[in-house]
Amino acid sequence: MQVLLSTVIPVGLIVFLGFYVGKRFDLDLPTLSRLSIYVLVPALIFDAMYRAQLNGSSVLGLSLAFFIAYGVLYLLTLGISRALHLSRDLQKSLVAMATFPNSGNMGLPMAQLAFGVAGYERAMVVFVASSVLMFGLGPAFLKGGGLLQSLTFTLRLPLFWALAAGLGLRALEALFPPLGEFVRATKLDQGVHLLGQACIPVLLLSLGMQIAQSPLPWSGPLGTARVLAFELLGSFLRLIAAPTLTYGVGLLLRLSPLDLQVLVLQSAMSVAVNAFMMVREFGGDAKKTAGGVVLSTVLAFVTIPLVLWMVGVR
Repeated sequence: MQVLLSTVIPVGLIVFLGFYVGKRFDLDLPTLSRLSIYVLVPALIFDAMYRAQLNGSSVLGLSLAFFIAYGVLYLLTLGISRALHLSRDLQKSLVAMATFPNSGNMGLPMAQLAFGVAGYERAMVVFVASSVLMFGLGPAFLKGGGLLQSLTFTLRLPLFWALAAGLGLRALEALFPPLGEFVRATKLDQGVHLLGQACIPVLLLSLGMQIAQSPLPWSGPLGTARVLAFELLGSFLRLIAAPTLTYGVGLLLRLSPLDLQVLVLQSAMSVAVNAFMMVREFGGDAKKTAGGVVLSTVLAFVTIPLVLWMVGVR
């Protein structure tokens, strides 16, 4: 219980602070989001990959389990949406809510607090895999464009180049040790590390600010209560079905205990804020998706402790 509280409470506190600031001040959230995507997140990924002690089997196992589980989740969500005779826009939104986890804003700090540095490094692998899914395959599904066009868009994002640069620098240092001595002597690695450390609190604050600026999903235009069936369904798929599927796939692939724990925890995160932005940009019901982001984030502070308990964190 102490580990659960020490994991959930700090994250919730920072998100609440972002919510408070977002309600009190008129801040430019899009600018903060761009700063995160193009500066802070790449620095975090570069630093994590440069310092990581991961072996190849963990990277391969986590990535393979993630894409298998989310492929099944996609088919399940599509089947449910068609069985319910949802409109095309609602189908797109439900798939986005189910398959786009908030593995950055919430997942990375949760994994670090729950499992330490080793868990954080593994969470970064899952975060990159989920980014490939969201930014690579997401536009192709939502907009209906070609896969090649979507992947080209993905390759413009700096996080993948940061991943390659971090791993590449480690490999070059092994082949050419003076390069490592130069990096350490000039403290370039410490500068990038310091920049990357700013990323997690900024992501959590941004999440709180986004919730503050989103309409409450349980209120109508006149403040009357309205039915939340769609948002609850999306939250169920995101918070319950996704970690259950990844747990089953992870067991089938015989992932190590820590790999399995991190994979399941990352899959238990709420609907990503970027799901709303992707739906608004490429197609779907933006209002329903925004409601799903808010509702799933609130419910996640109830379900995530249960998931942590399920995977053995006490």
